[in-house]
Amino acid sequence: MPIMYNTGDWFILRPDTYRKLDLFTPDWPLDVDLEYMQVVAAPFGGPIAMTRDPKQIVPIKGSVKPMIRIFDTAGVELGKILWNHGKLISMGWSDLEELICVQDDALVFVYDMFGNEKESYSMGQEASLTKVVDAKIFQSTSGTGVSVLTTTGRVFLKLNNAKDVRTRQLPEIPKSASECTCWEIITEERNTYCLLGRDQEVIRLFPGESVGTITRNLFDRPFERILLMSVSYNHQNLALYTNNGLLWLGTVDMKKKYCEFDTGRKDIPRQIEWVMDSEKNQAEAVVISYPSFLLIVNRNGDKNLFTYDPAIFLVAEMDGVRIITNSAHEMIQKLPKCVQNIFAVNSQEPSSFLFEAQKKYQEKSHQADEYLSLFRDKMDVAVDECIEAAAYEFCTETQKSLLRTAYFGKGFIPSHNPDEYMRILRILRVLNALRHEKIAMPLTHKQFSHLKAEVVLSRLVFRKHYAIAIQIAKHLKLPESWILEHWAYHKVINDKNDNEVARKITEKFKNPSVQGISFCNIAEKAHDVGRDELAIKLLELEPRASLQVPLLLKLGKYDRAIKSATQSGDTELVATVLLEIKKKMMLANFNIIIREYPMALNIYKKMMNEWSRTALYDIYNQEDDQKSIAEYHFRNALESDSLESNLPIIANSYTQGRKHVEAELCADTGKMLKLQKNVLTPKYGKIHQITFNGLSIHDTIKQLLEIGELKEAEKIKSDFKVPDKRFWWLRIITMSEKYKWDDLEKFAKSKKSPIGYEPFVEVCLKQNNLHEARKYILKCRDDRKAHWYLRAELWDEAADTSFEQRDINTLYAIQNKASANGNRMLLDKISSYIAALASKK
Repeated sequence: MPIMYNTGDWFILRPDTYRKLDLFTPDWPLDVDLEYMQVVAAPFGGPIAMTRDPKQIVPIKGSVKPMIRIFDTAGVELGKILWNHGKLISMGWSDLEELICVQDDALVFVYDMFGNEKESYSMGQEASLTKVVDAKIFQSTSGTGVSVLTTTGRVFLKLNNAKDVRTRQLPEIPKSASECTCWEIITEERNTYCLLGRDQEVIRLFPGESVGTITRNLFDRPFERILLMSVSYNHQNLALYTNNGLLWLGTVDMKKKYCEFDTGRKDIPRQIEWVMDSEKNQAEAVVISYPSFLLIVNRNGDKNLFTYDPAIFLVAEMDGVRIITNSAHEMIQKLPKCVQNIFAVNSQEPSSFLFEAQKKYQEKSHQADEYLSLFRDKMDVAVDECIEAAAYEFCTETQKSLLRTAYFGKGFIPSHNPDEYMRILRILRVLNALRHEKIAMPLTHKQFSHLKAEVVLSRLVFRKHYAIAIQIAKHLKLPESWILEHWAYHKVINDKNDNEVARKITEKFKNPSVQGISFCNIAEKAHDVGRDELAIKLLELEPRASLQVPLLLKLGKYDRAIKSATQSGDTELVATVLLEIKKKMMLANFNIIIREYPMALNIYKKMMNEWSRTALYDIYNQEDDQKSIAEYHFRNALESDSLESNLPIIANSYTQGRKHVEAELCADTGKMLKLQKNVLTPKYGKIHQITFNGLSIHDTIKQLLEIGELKEAEKIKSDFKVPDKRFWWLRIITMSEKYKWDDLEKFAKSKKSPIGYEPFVEVCLKQNNLHEARKYILKCRDDRKAHWYLRAELWDEAADTSFEQRDINTLYAIQNKASANGNRMLLDKISSYIAALASKK
């Protein structure tokens, strides 16, 4: 296979191959020269913070106060921090892309990538008093931690930033006349400890021990002291650098040495970083940055050199090392095996043959088939390797060639599953968009997979790249509503035109494909920044009253809150709103507001009817609702057993409310109660062992009739205008219950009955007296006689009457009854009646 694409940047550290990728050329401002700067960059293509190096003599322009400037990886300035605090000791980035700054009095300040201060905390009183000489920002399983080294040689660390309230103190350093020259923080699962270099020894400070342990004799060659140490990204490997240029590589526990390499350099390097394998979680080589060149050394002691202009800064990544200079932004990686298989010179791998076959196919050459014949039985391996290699590439042309090759090859595989091909294709489109200079997030495929798409989207949103974030979310089929909400927050905070903001937000959110967006969240943000009018405009767009109402209450818009709650029809929501408003308003104003909303008023009345009768009376009184006031007094009188004394008040309320019928009923009730109490009960109670108190007029008359006091009953009938029909009913019921059949007959003959004679039949049948019932059936209307004969089960009379009335339907009904009883004579009679009636039709 000929050398092509980016193979010119490959270099060999036996037995492995590495490559140097050009990410893009940073466009630093003219006043930025990295040679005179302290630079710290966040991993995963994060922001870069730099400040003037106090150890160098630099001509100062403008303020003498230190200035921390923050850039993206393309050199675009994101923010500035004018350092008004104490002496700045160290800077670093958290896993949330927060800039952590430590000063000499052990105070730690946390900023976002735009230079806005978020929080500050202290590393403890002892560290503050003894002063800090150096600090490290490190990553652990608990999050980002901060460690400080004091002038007394004590190490303090705090895990997970300010969330860890404890500041942990590591063991003391064994006493010596020499000072420590370098140190690193190591995290292994839940343990965090420190390694320090002093003279020719390495000191290990492990929590729980009283004093640090010393390791000596790591080097075979002589040296005076260890100047630098570096721990790999996975905290499993350690590199030590001495004053005479010796490099020691081994495991972090120093039990295994990989190699001891003499660089031959006398100058002190700026940084040492391990190169992690992009395919395996291992570190195989280190990158050492000197003022004007890079030295790369692997575990076997093989090396390679690259020259640069002065000022080189290294950023350790989980799959390589990024290089930042004044004119370049590059990355050193161990070459993935799949890429090497395809592009290596004289490669005999199936994926290499497939790549060449696809090229020949495009050229319409017969050699394509010759290449395919070399590996047809391994076509699936070749396709998978091309797809995997495409994910590792930064060059879009190389990506296209590899994916085109995979597409060509999978056509020769029956029932090939395209899921992985489509997944890599989608991710590469996202990665290429992120690597654009305007976005400046040069993530690798492994970094993207580690962070997850949701984290990448949140970082884009924080950088205010809303458009690309929404497109990526759509492309990866992830929710986009929360991105639009953040965009809306940004508009609320920065755009001062309320109408324009509301219009833009409405246009964006009206898309039916966008789901789960709450206008209330944005309205609350507007309220938080003091834009209440905008908040109200946004709340009007919220269709869910349950979300809208709480914020309206918070804004003090009680009238709108009640209106929204009542329009929703949710009685529980209305009740909640009423209770909340009642706490915050004067009662008079509250009553005035709820009068405008009948549903809210009725619910409030129902609530107060159960909880506070006094409040209910206040509402009735304020509304001048005399009918309800009368009912209120009536209910209280019944519950307190004081109806008689309260009837005048109740009657007066009804009268004022123009309820004359109810007022008259109250007057009659009062009159009856007095009669019962003062006359009837004293006169008849003791004799008949009964009481009339509290009985209705109907029951009072019935009681008098039962004890035989007809004249008294007739007097009450006259006084209280009881209708004749009711009185007759009461009399016939009473006489039937007393079995006074003679009196009942005399009463029926006394004068024409106002209720007819059917009630007489009914009471007789109720008492099972057929003899008496016959008398009154004869007096009933002709068309009703058959009905009552049937009720009385007088079948012969019923048949005769039905025939006389020519009621053939009733005859059929009687025939069914006769059939059930087996009365043959009756059946013959009915049959003849039916035949006679049928012949006349």
